[in-house]
Amino acid sequence: MKKKNLWWVCIVPLYLFTLLFVLGPMIYMVAVSFATNNGDGYGFHWIFTLDNYRKMLDPVYLQCFRQSFQLAISTTLLVVLIGYPYGYFMAKLSARGKKIMMFLIMVPFWTSSLIRLYGWIIILQVKGVLNTVLKALGLIEKPLKILYSYPAVLIGMVYALLPFMILAVYSSVEKMDWGLVEAARDLGASPRKAFLTVTLKLTLPGLLSGVILTFVPSMGLFFIADILGGNKIVLVGSLIQDQLTRGSNWPFAAALAVILTIMTSLMIFLYRKITHVKDLEGIF
Repeated sequence: MKKKNLWWVCIVPLYLFTLLFVLGPMIYMVAVSFATNNGDGYGFHWIFTLDNYRKMLDPVYLQCFRQSFQLAISTTLLVVLIGYPYGYFMAKLSARGKKIMMFLIMVPFWTSSLIRLYGWIIILQVKGVLNTVLKALGLIEKPLKILYSYPAVLIGMVYALLPFMILAVYSSVEKMDWGLVEAARDLGASPRKAFLTVTLKLTLPGLLSGVILTFVPSMGLFFIADILGGNKIVLVGSLIQDQLTRGSNWPFAAALAVILTIMTSLMIFLYRKITHVKDLEGIF
C-alpha cells in the first residue's frame, strides 16, 4: 500500500501540470479562435463565429502559409543533406574524435541564439566577412546582397536547426549493429547497396526524428525571419505575433495558432506511423 501511495504522489503532480499548463492553454486557444474580435483593439466577445478561419482563405494569408511551408521544406532538405553525413561519419570516429565533435556542436548552445543571429548579420552584410573574403579571392566583383533576403533566412534556419539533425542521426548510427552491414557485404552487396538496404533502414528512425525536430520548429521560428529577412519574409509565426501586438486581433491569432498546431501534429503523427516496425519493414 505504501508503494502504491508513493506512486500516486509522484504521478498526480505530473498530470496536474499537464492539464493546467499544456492541455488548458490549448483548449483556451481553440475556444478563443471561435470568438469575435471587438474591432477596436481591446479584447474580444465570446460570440461564436467562423470568420477567423474564413479570413485565412484570403490570398495574403495563404501566401504566408505557402511561404512558411516552402521555407520549412527547404530548411529540412538542406539540414538532411548536411546533417545526415555529418552525424554518420561522426559516429564512426574514435572516442576522442567523438568527444571533440560533440563539444563543437554543443558550444553554440552556450550563447544566446539572438547573439548568434546578429553574428550572421556581420557575416552576410554588404561589407561583411563573406563579401570581404570572396572579393579577396577574386570570386566576385560586386558585393553579394544576401542579407535581408530569403537565402539569408534559409541560412539562419539551417544554422539554428542543424545540430538537432546531427545529434539525432549520430544517436541512431551509434546504436546500429554494424555486424548486419558486414553480413550484407559478405553476401555480395556493394557498399552502396549495403548502405541503402541496411544502414539507411536502421538509421531511418534517427533521420525521421531529425526531420521532425527541423520541420516543426522551422514553421514557427519567426524571429530568424525578422532578424535576417528584414520583415521581407513573413512566416505564420510572424503573423501571429503581429496579430497579438499591433493587430490586436486575438481570435484570428488563435485561429492561426490552431492551424499551425494541426499541421505540426500531422507531421508528428506521420513520424509515429512511419517509424513503426511494421511500416519500416514495408518501406524496404
